[in-house]
Amino acid sequence: MIQTEAIVLHGFDYRETSRIVRLATREVGVVSALARGAKRPKSRYGQGLDLFTSGIAHLTIHPTRDLHTLTGFDASRARPRLAASLHRFAASAALAELCLRFGPEDDSGAIHDVLSAGLDAIGEAADVVVVERTLAAGWRLIAELGFAPSLDTCAACHRPLDAEDEVRFAHRAGGALCRLCAALAPGARALPAEPRHALLTWSRAERMEGIEGPTARAHLRLFREFVEEHLADGRQLKAWSAWERGIA
Repeated sequence: MIQTEAIVLHGFDYRETSRIVRLATREVGVVSALARGAKRPKSRYGQGLDLFTSGIAHLTIHPTRDLHTLTGFDASRARPRLAASLHRFAASAALAELCLRFGPEDDSGAIHDVLSAGLDAIGEAADVVVVERTLAAGWRLIAELGFAPSLDTCAACHRPLDAEDEVRFAHRAGGALCRLCAALAPGARALPAEPRHALLTWSRAERMEGIEGPTARAHLRLFREFVEEHLADGRQLKAWSAWERGIA
């Protein structure tokens, strides 16, 4: 039995009275757990298992199984503002998808903490800055997974890149390329100074405002393609893609 901070990422009904939930935890990464009796009118879980709620999960871990047992969940922070806007909800679901797909082995607490901060930032955001807040959290999640793109040095030759250098970005190479290396990387796309500055700002856990319209769509596409190249084996990020289409 362990007690750990956790965030509800997903849930679905199981038989007549129970639910299976996916949790991002600080102690054991992303896990699936059976909450017996969660659908009963006087369930001990109450509203604690609502989507994106934070709390203390009481888990019985079964070392030889993928499905564990949730014996209690003490909710500490609900996030109703995420459901008040379709834009914020879709953005939150896109972040949750990253954790569900790529965070099961994280036991450092980093994925949980970045997600918690990201959901809070989206919850307090006006719709116009939701994209920026989500991208910032997304790139930090990727960094915690060990796949941050190279932005201030060439991903191929490792030459330092000046802030005003003309660079290109190649997913397969792992980030920004100097002019010479870019010539050897078919498909590399131009990465002007301003969007490169935005990526650097987000990687330092700082905020970058004013990402809208075509610029926002370009950043979303860049992020999705980078993740699909390095983490998803080319498989589509369904929630992220749906959110991206909704913004287009």
